[in-house]
Amino acid sequence: MNDIEKLLIKKSKSGDVEAFEQLIFDYQKKAYNIALRIMGNQEDAKDMCQEAFIRIFKSIEGFKEQSSFSTWMYRIVTNVCLDEIRRKKKNDTVSLDNTFETQNGEVHFETASDEDTPEEAFIRTEKRRIILKEINSLSEEYKTAIVLRDIQGFSYEEIANILCCSIGTVKSRINRGRNILKNRLKTALELSGQSNVYIAERRD
Repeated sequence: MNDIEKLLIKKSKSGDVEAFEQLIFDYQKKAYNIALRIMGNQEDAKDMCQEAFIRIFKSIEGFKEQSSFSTWMYRIVTNVCLDEIRRKKKNDTVSLDNTFETQNGEVHFETASDEDTPEEAFIRTEKRRIILKEINSLSEEYKTAIVLRDIQGFSYEEIANILCCSIGTVKSRINRGRNILKNRLKTALELSGQSNVYIAERRD
């Protein structure tokens, strides 16, 4: 935490809205991406970020500065999203890039392009639908840990701070979630005739 950020935090704690806007400026994009990956759509992600920023501003006086401000901020964004998911009591679609990492490799899938035949476009769209459905079917704790690690690229320590749990718990959730996802994808894709998903070896 640099001196400028410390000053902005101090001013924000005294109710300076302009200072607060400067404080969160560099972190807003990543906060939005976290919300988008968890909520699955832009509208909900924007709403959750807005809610989180309001909550952060109202509670910043209680920020003890024992961890980085960004970690504290991402924790609140994550919690706001999870609270909303619990409130809705339903699963939301997760929006992902075309590569998703599992414990033993990467699952690659492609979206339809203008050069695809109607049959190829259907196959790719169906494969993507299945993969996203299985990712979305993960329990809240596994889904969140995987989003933060494999999609957003946070370290185990950062995730532990965001989720307020031990590093061991984070690793366990990620490994367990990846294994569940891999097995579900294998079964679902085989049943649909889409079993030719390339899985490349990876090490964490």
